[in-house]
Amino acid sequence: MSGAIHYFRIHPSDWQNSLHNLKALGFNTVETYIPWNVHEQKEGQFNFTEGADLKKFIELAQHEGLYVIVRPSPYICAEWEFGGLPAWLLAKDCRIRSNDPKFLKLVSTYYQKLFQILIPLQVTHGGPIIMMQVENEYGSYGEDHDYLCSIRNMMLKNGVDVPLFTSDGAWHATLQAGSLIQKGILETGNFGSHAKENFANIVDFQNEKGQFQPLMNMEFWDGWFDRWGEPVHIRDQDEMVNELKKVIELGSVNMYMFHGGTNFGFMNGCSARGTHDLPQITSYDYGAPLNEQGNPTEGYYKIKKMLKEKYPNISQQDPWVKESFRLSKIRLQDKVSLFEVLDEIGSKTTTKYPQTMEKAGHYYGYMLYRTKVKRDSFKEKYRIIDGRDRAQFFLNQELQVTQYQEKIGEEISVKQDKEDNEIDILMENMGRVNYGHKLLADTQRKGIRSGVMSDLHYVINWEQYGLDFSRIEKLDFSRKWEPRVPAFYRFSFDSNKIQDTNIDLSQFGKGVVIINGFNLGRFWQRGPQHSLYLPHGILRRKNNQIIIFETEGQFSEELNLIKAPLK
Repeated sequence: MSGAIHYFRIHPSDWQNSLHNLKALGFNTVETYIPWNVHEQKEGQFNFTEGADLKKFIELAQHEGLYVIVRPSPYICAEWEFGGLPAWLLAKDCRIRSNDPKFLKLVSTYYQKLFQILIPLQVTHGGPIIMMQVENEYGSYGEDHDYLCSIRNMMLKNGVDVPLFTSDGAWHATLQAGSLIQKGILETGNFGSHAKENFANIVDFQNEKGQFQPLMNMEFWDGWFDRWGEPVHIRDQDEMVNELKKVIELGSVNMYMFHGGTNFGFMNGCSARGTHDLPQITSYDYGAPLNEQGNPTEGYYKIKKMLKEKYPNISQQDPWVKESFRLSKIRLQDKVSLFEVLDEIGSKTTTKYPQTMEKAGHYYGYMLYRTKVKRDSFKEKYRIIDGRDRAQFFLNQELQVTQYQEKIGEEISVKQDKEDNEIDILMENMGRVNYGHKLLADTQRKGIRSGVMSDLHYVINWEQYGLDFSRIEKLDFSRKWEPRVPAFYRFSFDSNKIQDTNIDLSQFGKGVVIINGFNLGRFWQRGPQHSLYLPHGILRRKNNQIIIFETEGQFSEELNLIKAPLK
């Protein structure tokens, strides 16, 4: 019995809390994906420290008496930015998730670093890792078994000697396309209900291939993820527990998720829908047995009761429950417009035509495009050609229009009172698709991809500023602030309590929150969430610095910390 806990979605100060609560329920295994884009965010620069300290997470699991199942990419889905693939791949001439030698070479370089960490942690070497996955749900994307074999062989070459498995939807087409069952690799199924029917499909597939394997539900979906502008998904907990019981009566299980956590920073994924995409929210609560904070939910206790009734001798403990605190009316200290500090916060490139984010080497968040134009007429029409995902068009630092992906390309009519004019376009990457056919498409390149037209011609000579939030604490707040333009707002507070809390952002429009240098993630008044979870491990007793980057000109003079999330 396994539960999914993603170390990259939980502040490392809370890893042990989540692992303990998994073990306390009576489970014996933890499962985690490994996102390539966390560990090699820029090509050739590897990070396995702090929140990316995979080795520490696995060792903590072993200390808690848990085995570990690892799903080491290169693709993970997981409602994570670009399915865990690093965005710099989009600037490469290669076909991702295929047997393209150029793609495999890039995977190989990453695997050499990754498996130096994983190999000594296998159960065959005295560690807790008992299984590793080859790719992820490949049957819902392709049928290139040569590619799957290349990934398997790469893992074996790097020293993997624990059992390997694949996981796919539990119907024939995906099992056929995504499995390596005839290579002796375990085929597991992903589903959240109808255990008897789904396991029967897997057995039929095994019989067809002349194989016999144990049954495992690798992703028992106990909830679901949420998208901006949509209601929160809520699963009936009694129904969920009843379906879980059916699974464990027939095979092994991995609950997805056990602790969902948070899409910190700019790492939320996006669902592909027709001509436009639907970005997912910052919270990855998922309706899991542990809520976003990591505390047990109603479902947790219902599972505990069910397991005790079914297995009277199961070893269970009381879960740990963390406390939260509130702090009201934190006063706004400073504010400054983005245009005033652009040189401080922006990494600048200069080109004749606009560059995509990937071409400019700026992969996540925001990029501002700037150019100067001479007036041809008092009334002019501009168009952004082929841009992603959200554009705010400014003329002489006054907002003219905001366009989303489905509207980008439509005419922008402006009045030009001046002979010389400045155009600024703030583009936001709202999250790359994490699942489906668009993983391969050009739509995942962000920013302005073709250009900007004035009348019937393309405008040239552009500056691009990739907003670098690692510089945010050095901003000069003594400069000017203007209404209705993107701006930075600074708050600070002391606290005798170092506990979890939530930042109430219901009075702000859209943007991100940085606290003590840590990017908590995106907020948006569209909902369904109107606050951001703030883990205790980010706080200090004195001089906590909150900087809010807000793009709509909508803000408050006061900020409140609240105990529970606001939805």
